[in-house]
Amino acid sequence: MKYTVLTLFPEITDAFFANSIMAKAIKRGIIEYQAVNIRDFANDKHKTCDDAPYGGGPGMLMLPEPLDLAIKSVLSAENTAEKPRVIYLSPSGKPFNQEFARELAAEKELILICGRYEGIDQRIIDRYVDDELSVGDYVLSSGEVAALAVIDATYRLVDSVICAESLDEESFSDGLLEYPQFTRPEVFDTMKVPEVLLSGHHEQIRLWRLEKRVEKTMRERPDLIQRGREPASDGSRVFNDEIIKIIDRLTAQSGG
Repeated sequence: MKYTVLTLFPEITDAFFANSIMAKAIKRGIIEYQAVNIRDFANDKHKTCDDAPYGGGPGMLMLPEPLDLAIKSVLSAENTAEKPRVIYLSPSGKPFNQEFARELAAEKELILICGRYEGIDQRIIDRYVDDELSVGDYVLSSGEVAALAVIDATYRLVDSVICAESLDEESFSDGLLEYPQFTRPEVFDTMKVPEVLLSGHHEQIRLWRLEKRVEKTMRERPDLIQRGREPASDGSRVFNDEIIKIIDRLTAQSGG
C-alpha cells in the first residue's frame, strides 16, 4: 500500500509515518509514503494557496491551480496503469467507518487531499476525487488530522502489518464493540480481575468475552445492535444465532 498525502503542512503527516508500527511497516517495505507540499506548486513569490470564495461569505478557499498541479505531478509519476484512488477529507463527505476502512485497505495506492480554511474549489473535486470522506459529524481545522485517521484505520488492515489474530475481535470486527481487557496485577487498588479470566477455561472465557461485547454494544451503540439484527437483501445478518440469543436474553433481563 502506498499513501500519497497532498498537504500545506507535510510536517504534520511526516511525524506519523516516522514512528511506531507505521515506521516498522515502511522499513519492511509493506507501506510506502510520500508527502506533496501543495505550496511548491503555487506560481507567485508568496506561495499563495488560498483566496476569497466567489459569492461572498467568511473564510478563504484553497486555490484550484496549485492543487491541480500537485495532483497532476503525482498522477504523471505513477508507473502503473491502475489509477490511484483519490480521497478528499471533508466534513460534508460520506461517513468513514470500519467497513470502508477494509475496502480502502485493499487498494494499492491512496491519494489523500488535505483541505484547509473553508475547503477546496469544487472543480478539483469534480475532476479528480473518487471519495469525499468525513471522519465524524464535527468540523476540524486540519484536513491532515482527518487524513491520518483514515490512514491509521486502513494501514493496520494491510496484510502483514499487524498479526491477523489481533484484528479478529476488535471493535466493529463483527458488528460489536470490543470486550474489556485486563492485565497484571491481579488485584489493583481492591479491584480484582474477573475470575473467569484466571480459570484457564477457554470456552468459558470466549463466552464471557462475547457477552461483555454484546453488553457494551447494547449500552454504548444500540444503533449497531439494530443494524446487526436486520437482515440484508440476501437474507443474511451481521450477527449469528449465538449473538442474537445473548441479545434476547440480556434484553429480557433488563425488562426491555
